[in-house]
Amino acid sequence: MNQTLIPPVRRAFAALAISCALVAGLAPAAAATGSPAPLPASSEAGKKKVKLDASLSKKQVKVDEKVTLKGTLQTQEGTDGTNSLEAIIVQQLQGSVWVNIADTTCRPNSTFSLKLSFSFSAVITLRAYHPETTLYASAYTSSNLTLRVG
Repeated sequence: MNQTLIPPVRRAFAALAISCALVAGLAPAAAATGSPAPLPASSEAGKKKVKLDASLSKKQVKVDEKVTLKGTLQTQEGTDGTNSLEAIIVQQLQGSVWVNIADTTCRPNSTFSLKLSFSFSAVITLRAYHPETTLYASAYTSSNLTLRVG
């Protein structure tokens, strides 16, 4: 019998035995509780809801011509004195994936404006996106905007 194969085989069996022992050791502890661990409280508790609206200054532009994307970030419960700067991300649909192409900031219940240009001819689908934050619940996107560049 080839002696060089025995140590790797033994190591593999030893690793398998240790893995089985660890799993077997954890199984009684999980069975003893009788029920699954409680889920954490909703991350949206106490957070405000937002609405994001956006529009383009033009529906059609030439290659390298600037177009302005304007919008508003509205909180539904008011600002309660909060004067934070919130991230607004402009995304472009590429294939079936939304890709971040630009960003800016906006105060709650205020407006934002961003100039964009494209160096190729295409029909482009854009949207504005506000990610979830510690103050504002769940991400929110504007409606899709279509821009013809040519």
